[in-house]
Amino acid sequence: MTSWVQAALLLLLLCLSAAGGQLQKEALLDFSSITPINNVVQDPRSGRVYLGAVNTIYQLDEALREEARTVTGPKEDARTCTPPVSTPYCQDTKPSPNVNKLLLVHPSNGSLIVCGSRYRGICSLLNLSNVEQQLYYSDSKGERTYVASIEDGVAVVAVMSTYVNKDGNTFNVFLVGKGYGSLDSSKLISTRILQDYRDWVVFESIIEASTVQATPFVPKYLHDFRHAFKEEGFVYFLFSRTMGSTDNKNFTFVSRLCEDDPHYYSYTELQLNCGPGNKYNKVQAAYVASPGKELARGMTESGQHGKVLAWHKVLFMVASPDEDGADSALCMYPLNTINERLVDIISACYSDSGKIAGIPAVDIPYSYKTDEFCTSHIDVSSLCGADFLPSPLASKPEFALQAKAVIIRRGLLTAVAIAVENDHTIAFLGNSLGEVYKVRRGWNGTCGRGWFSEVCKVMSSGSITKVPVQTCHLKTDCQSCVSPWDPYCGWCVLEGRCTRRSDCRRAEEKNGWLWSPKQQCVKIVSFNPPNLSCKKTQHKCKCSKCSIFICVQGARCPQFENPDPVLIPVGFKTTIGFEGINLDVYQASLLSSFTVTLYSCSLGREDCSLCKNADPKYRCVWCVKRRSCVYEKLCTNDQGTECPDPHITDIIPRYGPVRGGISVTIKGSNLGIHKEDIKAISVVGVPCIHQENKYAVSTRNMMSVFYYLILQDPIARSVYPANGSKAGGTVITISGFNLDTATREDIAVTVGGVVCFEKAMTAKEAQAFVGDVPCYVNALQDDKLFLDPPSSQPQARSKRHRRRRDTSSDPLDLLIKFGNGEWVVGSVHYESNNEVPLFIIIPAVIIPMLLIILVSVYCYRRKSQQAEREYEKVKHQLENLEESVRDRCKKEFTDLMIEMEDHTNELSEGRIPFLDYKTYTDRVFFLPSKDGANDVMITGKLDIPEARKAIVGQALNQFSNLLNSKTFLINFIKTLEGRPDFNARAKVYFASLLTVALHGKLEYYTDIMRTLLLELMGNYVDSKNPKLMLRRSETVVERMLCNWMSICLYQFLKDSAGEPLYKLFRAIKHQTEKGPVDARVKKAKYTLNDTGLLGDDVEYCVLTLQVLVHGEGPDVTPVKVLNCDTVSQVKEKIIEAVYRNLPYSQRPKVDSVSLEWRPGSTGQILSDLDLTSQKEGRWRRINTLAHYNVRDNATLVLSMVLHTQQNYDQNQDNQEERNALLEDDKVFHLVRPDELDEMKSKRGMKDKSMTKAITEIYLTRLLSVKGTLQQFVDDFFRSVLCSGSVVPPAIKYFFDFLDEQALKHDNVDEETVHIWKTNSLPLRFWVNILKNPHFTFDVHVTEVVDASLSVIAQTFMDACTKTEHKLSRDSPSNKLLYAKEISTYKKMVDDYYKGIRQMVSVSDQDMNTHLAEVSRTHTDKLNTQVALHQLYQYASKYYDGIIQSLDEDPAAQSKQLTLRLQRIAAALENKVTDL
Repeated sequence: MTSWVQAALLLLLLCLSAAGGQLQKEALLDFSSITPINNVVQDPRSGRVYLGAVNTIYQLDEALREEARTVTGPKEDARTCTPPVSTPYCQDTKPSPNVNKLLLVHPSNGSLIVCGSRYRGICSLLNLSNVEQQLYYSDSKGERTYVASIEDGVAVVAVMSTYVNKDGNTFNVFLVGKGYGSLDSSKLISTRILQDYRDWVVFESIIEASTVQATPFVPKYLHDFRHAFKEEGFVYFLFSRTMGSTDNKNFTFVSRLCEDDPHYYSYTELQLNCGPGNKYNKVQAAYVASPGKELARGMTESGQHGKVLAWHKVLFMVASPDEDGADSALCMYPLNTINERLVDIISACYSDSGKIAGIPAVDIPYSYKTDEFCTSHIDVSSLCGADFLPSPLASKPEFALQAKAVIIRRGLLTAVAIAVENDHTIAFLGNSLGEVYKVRRGWNGTCGRGWFSEVCKVMSSGSITKVPVQTCHLKTDCQSCVSPWDPYCGWCVLEGRCTRRSDCRRAEEKNGWLWSPKQQCVKIVSFNPPNLSCKKTQHKCKCSKCSIFICVQGARCPQFENPDPVLIPVGFKTTIGFEGINLDVYQASLLSSFTVTLYSCSLGREDCSLCKNADPKYRCVWCVKRRSCVYEKLCTNDQGTECPDPHITDIIPRYGPVRGGISVTIKGSNLGIHKEDIKAISVVGVPCIHQENKYAVSTRNMMSVFYYLILQDPIARSVYPANGSKAGGTVITISGFNLDTATREDIAVTVGGVVCFEKAMTAKEAQAFVGDVPCYVNALQDDKLFLDPPSSQPQARSKRHRRRRDTSSDPLDLLIKFGNGEWVVGSVHYESNNEVPLFIIIPAVIIPMLLIILVSVYCYRRKSQQAEREYEKVKHQLENLEESVRDRCKKEFTDLMIEMEDHTNELSEGRIPFLDYKTYTDRVFFLPSKDGANDVMITGKLDIPEARKAIVGQALNQFSNLLNSKTFLINFIKTLEGRPDFNARAKVYFASLLTVALHGKLEYYTDIMRTLLLELMGNYVDSKNPKLMLRRSETVVERMLCNWMSICLYQFLKDSAGEPLYKLFRAIKHQTEKGPVDARVKKAKYTLNDTGLLGDDVEYCVLTLQVLVHGEGPDVTPVKVLNCDTVSQVKEKIIEAVYRNLPYSQRPKVDSVSLEWRPGSTGQILSDLDLTSQKEGRWRRINTLAHYNVRDNATLVLSMVLHTQQNYDQNQDNQEERNALLEDDKVFHLVRPDELDEMKSKRGMKDKSMTKAITEIYLTRLLSVKGTLQQFVDDFFRSVLCSGSVVPPAIKYFFDFLDEQALKHDNVDEETVHIWKTNSLPLRFWVNILKNPHFTFDVHVTEVVDASLSVIAQTFMDACTKTEHKLSRDSPSNKLLYAKEISTYKKMVDDYYKGIRQMVSVSDQDMNTHLAEVSRTHTDKLNTQVALHQLYQYASKYYDGIIQSLDEDPAAQSKQLTLRLQRIAAALENKVTDL
């Protein structure tokens, strides 16, 4: 972490170098590296930024766009190899990553100094203009050119300087401070030359000063350098080191040497103490800056630093405690005070035998002989050039320079930068979590995505981002502008906006720019008189703006008119002339009014083109220095004759067809004054046609483009439906890719050459005729026309031929007319009874039969038509539903992203409620146990008599030592696994106990796990079923592996995967609670799980409640709820909103609060069930807000339930009432179970079909929710399955172990290894974490949220398997839901496994070092003694079997393990033994 922390510090140094300037509303700029970034520097002349990353050097412009890069690794190297590696002496080389150790700009010759961890820390010179060009590199000059360190934990700092030799020649050099590495150069401080000169070569250490380069002392003190700088002829190094004794506690020192000291004789160290008792003893970062007037005054008044002036230099340092990084502090040391104390130390040694006021003050850290020092009295007129002493001096702890901790922050501060704005000092403090705090005396804030103008560059391990540091433009009124006390922001009175002082044109005028710690704004107090009569002789006005006073008497009032000039520019003092009339009437002072026009050239003319396009009467010019449009006399010597280059801000559309032919709009500034100014427009070299009629000054250009930057053609894959009416009107859905190409106006859709439009005809436009008589058109559907025929028979046969029919039996034409088209679609017959011949008499028996047949046919046809209409209606519903699902996905996703912004802000402020390590392991290891949260390992409570605690404690320590015997532990585990009553649950619990008991020696735990895994692997391979290994936790070692992964990936969860997992959880929770959730059956309208889907349409509306918390002041919290929510659900949402900044465990629980609704003067306590609860037969509905008729914006009061006796009795009564209501358990919320619903059977099928759609329609909600949550699911999968980012060493180590073992067995193929890796990591760890967010975060997971998480977890498992899933219409909905994405996820898994295989191996030594650090950091927090006690219960239960196993093992006999166990048993439970 050291290197990137230093880089973060350098970035903070850069954040204050940019000048202010006009606020730009632009997106944040960032750049991501494929490898971790170690160092960052900026060229002050060009503004370019250079990143030193692992294996790569990047060159970026000021906007963080990549200009060039050069690859520095991996390189063939070996730790013990002396370069060049091509020599036969270099053995066992392998590709090794090159970690950047030092990045330094050498501006005088345009080069960049780059030093890495390969080849013993050799450096190179790159071209500042193009880092791809290497100016110098040599690996054959020997040890004298080794600059940096090959050790990851050794920091390197440097500062540019000059060196003058004896001949008076001046050379560019850089001074380097470097800690101790076992295979590094032993030079603590060195001066490196940057050119060849005589015997010197580039990068050679040209000063040999044994005083600070002696090998024995470098490893003794363990220097950790943090900063290097030079000031007024001195070079300073800031570092921490030990005192050289057995105690490894660090202390902070600043060392100083004269820049022109050729032998380091002047090198002296001064101890710096920070905080009370030097609590913050280890420096993390520092910054040197002038303090500003206000801070300088405060430091002077404190009396601790002497007189400090605004232009003096101050060392600002952040430090932390050596042992505990729980908090950090900022301390300040004026350089004058540091130099005075250093002179005191030097003078004491040279003149006063090393004493100050009779007390020894001088230490000699780099010499074994200290008695001979400081015994002479030497003149100290020069402290830089003479060989006074053979070893450097340092202050004793009693004479350390003390400073108060002026700012204290939780967590580890790793970077600091200082800025002065309007005489006020602002500190920017960066911590190890990537947060940057913006702090001023008496005021602080957090640097986030809303700060602008001056910008910080903030870096994580793999990316760098430009982040603004002030948000003045977001404050819309004076009060909000000045209330934060931000020195960057003040109220520009005449411009009416919140700005930096430098952006307010008349800030220097009195009260022109307001910034006040008292938060005062200008307001009108009074004006007098409100009007003025003709006879009034004088008036008084006390206001901030001029008012118009009116002459209220009409007779010959004196007045002024014809002002000259009429146009008055703002900001320029102008004399106005005018004429007066009726002045003889009023001889004394008088007041009249006239109208002039005040104008501002800058208003609406933000760029040069708009300025030059202004009406000449305003005399506006573009002022280059101000970068604004002003009145010509306000910019006398700096008027721009030419406008700046055009600046393009947007191009619409962003996508165009390959063949071109569309219109493109270019938006931006300085795009010309007249349309003729646009001479040519081209895209990728192809000229475009300028559409001059659509040109707007400086903001828009229209052109026709034939080739486009992003070229793509729309691809249509399917059209639905395939058939349609010739008359048109059919809605056609086209599906495909790149359908967002061009704009809507550029797209035309034709069918058979006919342009499509929305509807062919409406019912009102259709006409129908029977014969020559029009019919009434009832309805028009896609393929049906419903008509009412004429009541009487028409005379003419057709509208076209109005001749009478020959006979009444001739058919009549049925003619349909749409627009100008006419179609005869059939004929109509009118039957007449009187035309039946009398001689034809139907027998009486036939007539009833015919009637029956006709009625039957009529009923059948009517029923068929009705069924067909119902089918068409449902079909139409499904078509509309398909379209609505897409629209709903977009809308729901947009709404969710808006709602999630608050949660994202919480994340940026570090509010992810991660569990601490102990709680995390407790929940992962023991929460699934049968006792759950009451498990003794979680509570930590053992029932041991006080008299036996000492004996038991001693015996448990002995038992711990026994477990650290590999022979005993292997026998112990095998004995237990051989017992039939040692079931799977017991194995899991035993393995978790063993993990806690051995947590102090995780290296040993890993060794035991490897041994057992090798045996397990052999068993599965020998049984010809290797793919089944690690599938379930059927053995102790499988659970040990799961726990091992949980331990090793905890930090990765916090640093990388935790944030997307938390966002996914919050998104699911938010989306679920957005719709109705049945509190009884645990089903929701919005879910991913079909079994948890609420199958009925529930009417509801969203309410916003105004919630007061009793006893916490008058502030109300708006809370969104549903009117169908139960009272308990409302309480949960209120608690979530009110206590959102608290983790779940610290929030009040639903049962501990009461909710009171105050619709008027009286209040009503709301509860889920009471005597007013609605009854439906034997069922009782749980009360909702709708039941109580609570309206939108209602006020509710949340109160804590006090457990007094009276309240207890009242609660008892309420509980008895509630129990009485629940006695038959016939309670429901939204939906009653079908089999118990007596009312549902009485409903007719018609009513049911009209009020409820087909059940399967509700499954489309799954698609809607899935589409809404897709981004969050993808983000989590990427965070877990991305080998390009930081991969925990445990994963690489274990996967390599599986690969190595697979090569030793013939019947283990690549698919089997894939399954092993899947079973060991995704299935054994990630699925568990994904399904149980409360294992990682302090949150509550409801059943409906858990149901959706289970679907995503199943998808994750499917993605990790090699088996191809055959899907059919009978497949579960959960499988079908993510069927499209599974192939993408499978490829991610494959690439992840391949990427890990290609990574640099993690050695056993490196893994053990990592495990030892985890043990050291966390073991003391765990209930180790409780785990040992519980483990012994297993030893006691299977005591005889364990004894027998030990007796049969020769190795156990030689170590007397049986005897040791017997002694432990005797002590713990008074077992009678043979001892």
